[in-house]
Amino acid sequence: MKRELIKNISANLPDGSILEGNFTSRIFRNENSAEMLIYFNSLDYAEDCIAHFNSMPDDMIDEICHGLIESCQEDYSVNKDFKLPEPENIRNILNYCRFNTMTVYKMKNDSINYAVSGESDWRKFVGFVIKDGTLVYVGFEYEEYLYHDDMDKYL
Repeated sequence: MKRELIKNISANLPDGSILEGNFTSRIFRNENSAEMLIYFNSLDYAEDCIAHFNSMPDDMIDEICHGLIESCQEDYSVNKDFKLPEPENIRNILNYCRFNTMTVYKMKNDSINYAVSGESDWRKFVGFVIKDGTLVYVGFEYEEYLYHDDMDKYL
């Protein structure tokens, strides 16, 4: 069943092996909108990942927020001028993040695997990785966790 979640699809590489497009995020917003860029190589699989992303359970969103706060507190190269606010609500950290890109990585199995990245007020790039439908990493090295199966679970 074609869902047509991805709009404006075009080739990212000359050989057409990687495509890009846009989709609407129901949870995470970037600076001006809920539109996000997506890189993928299989339309049906990418739409499965978007469906997972857009229906993320509250406990997973909260886990991402906790990871964002931890990565901000622990990173040695964090913006020294940024002062992490007292979290009255754990999700307030999302006010300091602008997620704008999803990278879909289809592994040998058909489980849900993707990385979401963007910028934060405390460091240029930040992201999180979902593998096998489970949150496995939040922080600055998100691409490493997406492409390697042997990484330990971060959270």
